[in-house]
Amino acid sequence: MTSEVQEPVKLDGSTLEGGGQLLRIAVALSALLSKPIAIDNIRGNRTPPGLKLQHAAGLRLVAEICSARLEGCNPGSKSIVFYPFVKPQTSKSYTADPGTAGSIALLFQVSLPCLLFSSAPAGPPSELILRGGTNASHAPQVDYTEHVFLPFLRRHLGLQPSLNVVKRGYYPRGGGEVHVSIPPVSGPLPAVTLTKRGPVKAVHGKSYVAGLPKSLAESMRNAAITVLTESGLPEDIIHIDAVRETPSDAVGSGSGIVLWADTEDGCVIGGSALGRKKVDPAHVGSTAAKELVENIAHGGCVDEYMQDQMIILLALAQGTSRVKAGPLTLHTRTAIWVAEQLTAAKFRIEETETHSIIECDGIGYTP
Repeated sequence: MTSEVQEPVKLDGSTLEGGGQLLRIAVALSALLSKPIAIDNIRGNRTPPGLKLQHAAGLRLVAEICSARLEGCNPGSKSIVFYPFVKPQTSKSYTADPGTAGSIALLFQVSLPCLLFSSAPAGPPSELILRGGTNASHAPQVDYTEHVFLPFLRRHLGLQPSLNVVKRGYYPRGGGEVHVSIPPVSGPLPAVTLTKRGPVKAVHGKSYVAGLPKSLAESMRNAAITVLTESGLPEDIIHIDAVRETPSDAVGSGSGIVLWADTEDGCVIGGSALGRKKVDPAHVGSTAAKELVENIAHGGCVDEYMQDQMIILLALAQGTSRVKAGPLTLHTRTAIWVAEQLTAAKFRIEETETHSIIECDGIGYTP
């Protein structure tokens, strides 16, 4: 029996945060669970609403992975229907390219859960070739994915995806390229218990420019170090590289900084900022450092971005996960809402003024 005979689960895309994240989580769970979905009011809380090219590219990628029938996948569309026909096909190679500077990290976000699981885990890894913007606004920078998100998967879920930045791409041209390798597991994922962080033992970072003077990267780095030391972190544990990308390694011009703190108990906390025209690079560096300091100050074991990105994984895991985070974000509330609409996972939240405990009874997904 194919999933086409099932009535699709209807979701309102303007719920809570009402952006692209709701769409990505819903489509990934649809593919994994062979559960058709119909989403209306897509990105209903964005201006303009509807699909952008990067969302359409992500939808087409997941549709290819599970041989789905996809309706309404056009730029500006506010409604889609997604009928997966087979379980995600792993140990294959896939390519996605929105043709813009749309975020590569978000293409990775929508496709990763689909390719984690295989009933034949001894098979070769799935390979992704993702093109677009490596360091885009309103999305994780690819360096965050590499240095915060992937270590979380390795340390707490036993997963081993790897990522290689072949070429950087910046707004408005895009043109970046990232290769991802995802070895499959049979599942289920283990529950995550992460409630003790321990003191910060090191802060690492990358301050980068492409097509611009290296002095801008150094200015971002120096400003970040000043903020971090003023917060009480010892300067001798801070290691931030200032890098000027070579023309062969990047398309277009851009700048930014990504920071990550390692703690004694194996947590990684991030902070980042993108450079913009007419914005003092020192302001960019201090903005990233202040974000990191705030994420450290709340005492949680994950930062505000990892908080919502982990939700789909906790929902799929077996047993009860328990993670201490900062104040619950609207993105996280939205991720939890989608997961509970499409799975039997149950979330419980304990909140104080400074932090939250996210608890989840996962479904123990296996393919």
